Amino acid sequence: MSDDPIFLTRQGAVAELVLNRPERRNALSEAMWRALPILLAEAQADDAARVLVVRGAGGSFSAGADISEFEAVYATPERAEAYSDAISAALDSLAAFPRPVVAMIEGACVGGGCALALACDLRFAARGARFGVTPAKLGLAYPYNDVRRLLQAVGPGMARDLLFTGRLIEADEALACGLIDRLVEPEALEGEVKAFTDQAVRASAASARTAKAMIAMALNGEPESETTRRMFLDAFSSADFQEGWRAFTEGRAPDFSGQSASPSAQEIPPRR
Repeated sequence: MSDDPIFLTRQGAVAELVLNRPERRNALSEAMWRALPILLAEAQADDAARVLVVRGAGGSFSAGADISEFEAVYATPERAEAYSDAISAALDSLAAFPRPVVAMIEGACVGGGCALALACDLRFAARGARFGVTPAKLGLAYPYNDVRRLLQAVGPGMARDLLFTGRLIEADEALACGLIDRLVEPEALEGEVKAFTDQAVRASAASARTAKAMIAMALNGEPESETTRRMFLDAFSSADFQEGWRAFTEGRAPDFSGQSASPSAQEIPPRR
């Protein structure tokens, strides 16, 4: 394992983005926020990486932004804006990553850590994990794109509850309100994530890219358009479709491993 506080690794077709400050429950330093878009660009450039897992080392996902840096990063309005822009750029780049992204959550998932998880497509958690959206405890505001992602996950009522109080919730409540998508015993978490990524890797990467882009467009409130129709129709001329229908007619499992996993012309649109 790398000694870096955040690093990228890959096992087969699954890339992992690892938060690696277990002694601080993976609190995110400014340097980590700034490194995150660079690492995501590396993962996107790796055609063999078809799914991304985001996880923390040492039993916690992330306890949030590193409070020990607050005196420096909030010293002046200009410094605060630069720091906040770095965090927003990191979270938006994760949300826009064009391949499936799964957060593997155990322990603390609070503040900036919860925002990081919300920027992933799916959140799988272990019992015992705790969640919180905590700007109200610090006298801060939650950035607009983070509010949007929270709303999309839990709806307006629960978003108000979490934002107004800053309270921590247990994993069962997080599952019930939609903050997480799957909840398992701690010893089963790694296997649950692997079962999903194994299925995703066997499926068409091109289909996943298009689905992710369309989901983002729909969540942005965009109507059906010539762009969305072209995204749908272009699939019929793709190499993945040629392999998929031939495999179906021949009664075998499709092999999409030889198809390009690089991003198509249809990237994930930014969340407005």
